[in-house]
Amino acid sequence: MFERGLLPDFSVAARAETNAITSAAKAADGTVRDLRQLLWASIDNDDSQDLDQLSVAVPTAGGAVKILVAVADVAALVREGSAIDDHARINTTSVYTAAGIFSMLPEKLSTNLTSLAEGQERLAIVIEMTVSADGAVEASDVYRALVVNHAKLAYNSVAAWLDGTAPAPARVSAVAGLDQQLRIQDQVAQALKTRRHQQGALTLQTIEARAVFEGDVLADLRADEKNRAKELIEDFMIAANGVTARYLEHRGFPSLRRILRSPERWNRIVELAQRLGEQLPADPSAAALEEFLRKRRQADPERFPDLSLCVIKLLGRGEYALERPGQQAEGHFGLAVKDYTHSTAPNRRFPDLITQRLLKAALAEQPAPYKNAQLGELARHCTEQEDNAAKVERRVRKSAAALLLESRIGERFDAVVTGASTKGTWVRIVQPAVEGKVVRGYEGLDVGDRTCVELVDADVERGFIDFVRVEAS
Repeated sequence: MFERGLLPDFSVAARAETNAITSAAKAADGTVRDLRQLLWASIDNDDSQDLDQLSVAVPTAGGAVKILVAVADVAALVREGSAIDDHARINTTSVYTAAGIFSMLPEKLSTNLTSLAEGQERLAIVIEMTVSADGAVEASDVYRALVVNHAKLAYNSVAAWLDGTAPAPARVSAVAGLDQQLRIQDQVAQALKTRRHQQGALTLQTIEARAVFEGDVLADLRADEKNRAKELIEDFMIAANGVTARYLEHRGFPSLRRILRSPERWNRIVELAQRLGEQLPADPSAAALEEFLRKRRQADPERFPDLSLCVIKLLGRGEYALERPGQQAEGHFGLAVKDYTHSTAPNRRFPDLITQRLLKAALAEQPAPYKNAQLGELARHCTEQEDNAAKVERRVRKSAAALLLESRIGERFDAVVTGASTKGTWVRIVQPAVEGKVVRGYEGLDVGDRTCVELVDADVERGFIDFVRVEAS
């Protein structure tokens, strides 16, 4: 983390400020609505305590459904320019590694006083969306409210219940009406997703490695795949982030947009499609790419995560950018939207905390708390630090993988090429789900190629996993 300009520890001043905060923020005026009676619930990872958002559905007489997303009011306790804020601004994100979590905010805040914890009254910024049966957001609003999380739920158990493969989680059964509430939310999320993909949003399915421990011993890096509950939250957050961006634009405020430019390596994506018998246009087209991905997912679901990973690598990384009022939005190629920001995870991401401060100023009809020049510099810095955090996470993940693989030198694995440049060629194997560098025989390999490799070295200290290309047996 030090090598990448990230701070693993909080300063003495930040710890002193944290010690001085003894309770959650309270409503200070009459503009805060009381929505504690609604059946708010959170859905997150099983072990997550830094809960950023809740959701609830309110059906309307006309057949549409109001979806309310409550986002933790972190700005109420984390003052701009404070020592806590300085730490968050430097790191810009929480860093999640197999060795431990390095929170952007002190855990006393992120997992307690600014977390939307079950059974606790909390201040929130509510993003309200009226969604029609076909997934269109017909109306929206943003306001402050007091909320209570009535059930802390986990992705995997909710997904299994929604899919009909497991009974309802205990908290769903214990809270009257929550089962029906979640089914309504699921239906709306499915409609939002269908509409997004009809407009060209990309269907991508990647395999993320999650550390599995037996006691204190690392036992595996297990694939952590998408499921229906994760998609429910993802669909709501995408819609809420779009509402937030448009709200700030309507109020004449600048914003930090999350953008993904048209891919520079589109020609390689075209080549991948041709190899699979499909044609893509010469110029980048999200709609055409989505149609290709949809066909491939149906034709070869087992290998679709590999294809998705290759496409993601070729699309490039997202970035933050200043959006001035009235400026033409750059847009997000992968989501096929023009108006998009990050606003729903202020405990974990600094851009979301910046956006929250802008929203609160707009709601209070006060001047923007940041100048355009500041926002432009913060956009650059947040993009850079997000990349640095990802490199730290990847480095530790590789060290964990090397630890698992160091006894398997000489074994051969089927692999897919995930990176190819002047810096080197990388491949991913399936079990454990890790990447390594091809140090011999990489000539002619490019992203998306399938090959066979032999493990020749696993360096835990440096996180190096080296393969050589071999003929498939």
